[in-house]
Amino acid sequence: MKILVTGASGFVGGAFLQRFAARPDLQLLGVARRAVALPNYRQVDLSQPFTIDFRPDAVVHCAALASPWGSDADYRRHNVDATRHVIDFCLANGRPRLVHVSSSSVFYRHEHQLGLREDSPIGPRFVNQYAATKYASEQLVNEYPGEHVIVRPRAVFGPGDTVLFPRVLTAARRGRLPNLVSDGPAAIGDLVYIDVLTDVLLRAATSRLPHTSYNITNCEPVVMQDLLRSVLQQLGIAPPRRQVKVATAWRAAAATEWLYRLLRLRSEPPITRFGISVFAYSKTFDCARMLADFGAPAVTIAEGVERFVAWQLAQWRAAGGA
Repeated sequence: MKILVTGASGFVGGAFLQRFAARPDLQLLGVARRAVALPNYRQVDLSQPFTIDFRPDAVVHCAALASPWGSDADYRRHNVDATRHVIDFCLANGRPRLVHVSSSSVFYRHEHQLGLREDSPIGPRFVNQYAATKYASEQLVNEYPGEHVIVRPRAVFGPGDTVLFPRVLTAARRGRLPNLVSDGPAAIGDLVYIDVLTDVLLRAATSRLPHTSYNITNCEPVVMQDLLRSVLQQLGIAPPRRQVKVATAWRAAAATEWLYRLLRLRSEPPITRFGISVFAYSKTFDCARMLADFGAPAVTIAEGVERFVAWQLAQWRAAGGA
C-alpha cells in the first residue's frame, strides 16, 4: 500500500515515516518543507500547489505550523493553504483516502472542559490562530469527495517532541518556570504518546472507519502539574519554587503578547496565554469512539514518560550537556 506522509520532517509525520518505513507491506513517501537526507523523502513546499510522481492509496496529512505563536499569514499559509493544496493533489491522483491530523485545540476555551466528545461545540471563537486555522482546514477536508477522516490528538509527547515539553524544560532549566497557583482544583488533562497516535494514523490510513472524526488521547487523564514535576525530577531539573497565581501569570502573558505584536517581533514570547492554559485549565476527552474503533493504547503514560526522559537525557548528553 502506498502512503504519502506530509510534514515528514516534523514530530508526528517524522515519527510515522520512521516507525513504519521498514514494513514490507507499505511503500511510504514523506514530504515537507525542510531538506532531509532520506531515500523515501522529498522536499516539497505544501503552501504552494505541487505535483510529485507518486500516486498514493492514502495520504496522512501531518504538515502544519504547530507553534503556539506566529503570524496570521503564516498560520493560514501552512495550515489552510497547505491543506487545500494537499486536497488538490488528492483530486488529481485518484482520490486516495485522506487522514487529516488536526488538533484538539479546536475545542478549547480558557476554562475547564471535561469529557469533550467529537460532537462537542467548536467555535465560533478560538483560543488562538493555530486552533482557528486547524478548524478551517478541517472544513476543507470535510468537503473532500474521497474517503477521509479527521483525528484530533491532545498534547502529543514522546521522543522527538518539538512542541509540548521543550519550551517548558528550557524555562525550567533557566529557573524561569513558575509554579502556577489556582483558587480551584488542580488542572487535569489528557495526553497522547507518539506511538499511540501513529498506531491510530496507520489504522486510519489502511482501514475503513465508521466515523469521520476522532479525538485521540491515551485515555488516561493526569494532574498536569504532577506530571511536570515527575518529568523534571527524572531529568534532574529543580522544580519551580516561585508561586504565581494563574490570574497574575495570565495578565503578564497578555501584556507580553501585546508588546510582541506591537513591536512585530518574530520570536516567540517567553510566556503565552496558551502555555499557561495548559497547566491552568482541565481538558479531558471522552474516549468511547476511539476505544471502539482503534482499541486500547499500547503504551501507557508512565511508559511514554520513561521513554521520553531517556531520549531527552540522551539528547542532552550528545549535545555536551548534563
